[in-house]
Amino acid sequence: MNAQFLERATVVAAYSGGRKAASGEHERETQYVLTAHVAALLGARLGAPFDALDDAGDAGEAAASIGDRYLVPDDTLTLADATRLRIRDEDDFFGGVVPYPFVATKVVVHGLVPGARHKPTGWADHFADAVRGLVLPGFSAFCSDDARTATALLQRGGEVRLKRPSGIGGVGQAVLEGRDDLEAHLEAIGEGALREEGVVLERNLRNIATFSVGRTHIRGFEACYYGVQRLTRNNHGLLVYGGSDLVVARGGFEALERTRMTHAARAAVKRARQFDAAIGSAYPSFFASRRNYDVASGADANGRRHRGVLEQSWRLGGASGAEIGALRAFADDPALDVVRASTVERYGAPSGVPDAASVLYRDVDPRVGVLTKYATVGTGPDAGRGRSTSRGTNK
Repeated sequence: MNAQFLERATVVAAYSGGRKAASGEHERETQYVLTAHVAALLGARLGAPFDALDDAGDAGEAAASIGDRYLVPDDTLTLADATRLRIRDEDDFFGGVVPYPFVATKVVVHGLVPGARHKPTGWADHFADAVRGLVLPGFSAFCSDDARTATALLQRGGEVRLKRPSGIGGVGQAVLEGRDDLEAHLEAIGEGALREEGVVLERNLRNIATFSVGRTHIRGFEACYYGVQRLTRNNHGLLVYGGSDLVVARGGFEALERTRMTHAARAAVKRARQFDAAIGSAYPSFFASRRNYDVASGADANGRRHRGVLEQSWRLGGASGAEIGALRAFADDPALDVVRASTVERYGAPSGVPDAASVLYRDVDPRVGVLTKYATVGTGPDAGRGRSTSRGTNK
């Protein structure tokens, strides 16, 4: 490990900004465990967690001098957050920094309807032009009239899915059954929330297959990956996120593309890289040490095939335990170039956890009930082989 990084990262601490849509005990506890894993990776001390209510200058070890701190936030940060927390670049934290709040949500993926009546401050129209061929057909809207126009335009080509901008794991989404259905959703959202957060109207796909593609950089350690997500039944019988299976390569995207993968996986990696580059060009002040993109393919109601980026994640996510575990494996074995890394989330009575697994959470969450979360890393001969994709609906 480069000595300059150790000098700068003597304390690693979790930071909670209070904005994460699905915050719960298991997410907070997982954040704390992964913060400890980052500290171990960097050979640093683990500081006390702190949140947005703490003054950055008086938060104990976690708010030590800029040369003595690395933060693990629970959500994407704004430039204002970064300035207050003295985050200067991606070597200071795990996650992402955006110039405007909307850039961190699903609405940034799509452009506005022609002649849009409202758009947020900082909106880059040219970004939509740059990524139009990389995403599914769709629009973002920041008022009811624009949402109606977007729906009418999209319905000419098939079913339309409505998405709230910050929903996680399919929450806050619906396939519209008709105009009355749209009006009911718009009324439930409210004009104020539409102006502030927006809404996404997107082509609905059936039999969808989704890849996750990303890059993780923690100071002197870097890895890129592709993989799939799994679904599981929660304690209420609903299908929810159940974990991720990743192929992780040491280094940047060029190293990842040298691994063996299916044509579909390679196409997903290409789209994710192009989308990532376009974001950086359209919003130059954006920077991130954790970049994750979900790329889906499937058919619409008329049988037409589509492939595109669904959304981005520049924060601690469901696959982060696997990503950090892979970096620790690379740090332990300099000769290792590719690993398989997975996260697993199981609801209900605790089941067996592999001996070599890293347990991220195993308890009763007040909101979701009994839950076990763990991560594994494999280094066998099949580590670089592609896998089939998971299936579900537009996220």
